[in-house]
Amino acid sequence: MLLKSTSKRRFTLFQRQALTITTLFLAFLSQPLIAHPGKVVRTLDAPGRFCTGMAFDGEFLWVADYKADKLFKVNIETGEVIGSIPSPGFWPMGLAWDGEYFWNVDKKMKKIFKVDPKDGTILKVIDAPSDNPEGLTWDGETLWVSDSKSGKIMKIDLSDGTAVEILAAPAQSSGGLAFDGKYLWCSDRMENELYMIDPTSGDVLMILDAPGPYSRGLAWDGKYLWNVDHQKDQLYQVVRRDEETYRLKDTRRTKVTITHEAKVFGKGRLKDLQAYLAVPDNMPQQKINSISFSPSEYSLEKDRWQQKVAVFRYEDIPSESVVESVMQVDAEISDIRYFIFPDNCGTLDDIPSDIRDRYTANGSKYMTDDDYIRKLAEKVVGQEKNPYYIARKIFDYVGEKLTYKLEGGWNAAPVVLKRGTGSCSEYSFCFIALCRAAGLPARFVGAFVVRGDDASLDEVFHRWPEVYLPNYGWITVDAQGGDKPLPRDRALRIGSLANRFLITTAGGGDSEYLGWYYNCNEAYTTQPQVEVRIEAFGEWEPVEENTKKQD
Repeated sequence: MLLKSTSKRRFTLFQRQALTITTLFLAFLSQPLIAHPGKVVRTLDAPGRFCTGMAFDGEFLWVADYKADKLFKVNIETGEVIGSIPSPGFWPMGLAWDGEYFWNVDKKMKKIFKVDPKDGTILKVIDAPSDNPEGLTWDGETLWVSDSKSGKIMKIDLSDGTAVEILAAPAQSSGGLAFDGKYLWCSDRMENELYMIDPTSGDVLMILDAPGPYSRGLAWDGKYLWNVDHQKDQLYQVVRRDEETYRLKDTRRTKVTITHEAKVFGKGRLKDLQAYLAVPDNMPQQKINSISFSPSEYSLEKDRWQQKVAVFRYEDIPSESVVESVMQVDAEISDIRYFIFPDNCGTLDDIPSDIRDRYTANGSKYMTDDDYIRKLAEKVVGQEKNPYYIARKIFDYVGEKLTYKLEGGWNAAPVVLKRGTGSCSEYSFCFIALCRAAGLPARFVGAFVVRGDDASLDEVFHRWPEVYLPNYGWITVDAQGGDKPLPRDRALRIGSLANRFLITTAGGGDSEYLGWYYNCNEAYTTQPQVEVRIEAFGEWEPVEENTKKQD
């Protein structure tokens, strides 16, 4: 009896433990999971095989189908089709909900119809503002229409359908439209991307990967975006905003061998040489697995910007000698894309004072105390107070003002801006100067670059600016890309970086080791009639196949 009673008590204890574990597990599952913008949280079967426009009426999804010539009413939880009405025309595309009625644009008829959701009665007809209308959305007051061939997004006059405002479409095949209460969203089936657009300026503020290969209609349900894919015949519920501020993908495992080479020629000797190599550090998109140096006699220092530098010192080097200082880096480098909401960037006062003081300081390449720079910054920025839009205004200006051209040397920002041409370094100096003059912290980063093949050599390098945005930190703003013709291509230069760059240098200006250079530098003294030729390059070698991906 005692044995039986003990066994029963143990079984009861086991049951209680199992129940507790199950309860905790279910509680964990009930908690909202952090998901980056663009992540699919639900997939439903499309109600037809030729779906185009989408809209949300506050309770149900509605989906247009140009083959069935219907507008389907879909349960947002189950995907069940619970009703339909006839489409007003025979090629229904974009669909919008104004709070009481539907609006549907017909591509072939080039008309926009106002439709009663009860029975499909057509209440009003207006002309579409273009020949190939596709996307349609309601912004609370009026309609926006996209045209996939003309590359336009148009805000229209409801009385006759004429455009009252025209924005450039993000890319070359704009399709579905949605409005989330603040921003426009547009899908593009060629780029397979979704774009968040400032409806005032037309600037693309964010780029998300489309959930399927043929993205068409978009809808906004008050929390999530919905996207219908024409190839997969699926409806995707997509995260618009979450706690994740960036996403990594396509990780590259690589070995980069960086060589600083000094060749000595002439009748005398090289009395002393200091070779400086900027040492890369971990960054959100960059993980440093190991670093080795050759020769082994070196010291690690930090400059005034807290940049780590390996210092190699040599003495009494005869003519016809070659001195090599080498750093080998094993790194994992990922594509990074930040999800920046301008309304989450606070104000300049939200920036930590130490960062603001250090990275708004003057410098000989910036000349922020120059009247030309000061007045130009005031003109470009105007009354703008939002850090993101300050950076965006300056990015746009520098991109429009400058043309890429190597003039020789690195001139200061006023000279470059007046001249109208510059190198990547000079673009950086101009952008940083205007940002700092406007009170926005800015710095530059420098990198070795993959030039084509994974196994490649870089002796050209690249430098670009970063700005500090509250709640996001240091963000890439490559001002050299500000002259791209498509809004999507310009947006890729803000908060996005491919896995082609090993960043070695993060500097605010003149460095006691690197000067105004990046990646590497040197200092030396010689006897008379001695020539020292310096070469520096980075050799890329893949360590393994680039198969690492993160969602």
